[in-house]
Amino acid sequence: MTRPSIEKKALAVIRGHGRGWVFTPRDLTALGDPRSVGMALSRLVRQGTIRRLARGLYDYPECDPRLGLLAPGTEAVAQALAGRDAVRLQPTGAHAANVLGLSEQVPARIVFLTDGPSRQVVLGRRRIELRRTTPRQMATAGRVSGTVIQALRWLGQRHVDDRTVALLRQRLSPKERRQLLEDLRFAPAWVAKVLRRVAAEAGD
Repeated sequence: MTRPSIEKKALAVIRGHGRGWVFTPRDLTALGDPRSVGMALSRLVRQGTIRRLARGLYDYPECDPRLGLLAPGTEAVAQALAGRDAVRLQPTGAHAANVLGLSEQVPARIVFLTDGPSRQVVLGRRRIELRRTTPRQMATAGRVSGTVIQALRWLGQRHVDDRTVALLRQRLSPKERRQLLEDLRFAPAWVAKVLRRVAAEAGD
């Protein structure tokens, strides 16, 4: 029996992750040497099976019956870049606020803090930027408390009110609200006060 080609093996892995998967050649390194994997991906792109989003970045696009091929998810793109470089990410700015439902603004430039190299990827009208920052800023990466801290910093003290606290309480689970208290030391003083309110008023 002939062994399946790298292209066929790559296709099996890609389909196994399902539509919407964003990936880099590094995710397929177990299939063969980088050059062979790259050639296999190029053939799949030409066939229209996968899409090349940027240099070294691909996706297995979702397709809507009316809209056609859908744009890749921001988080999926960011996680693919993080996986390639083995770094951590922390949503920040307007994107962090939007993720938590504190803002309806969907920024054209989406920023993630990282402990890896700074880089950016342009996807149509969207710009996803990974911005290198300090270890302190990354201390809460991967936890909801980090996203809350960054969102509140972006909103600014003057724009954080009772409604903000209520929205966060509604959005976060009891476990996540308790996490806020554990990470108070990583937040500016005024943000820490807001975190205490969100946690203390939970009533759990």
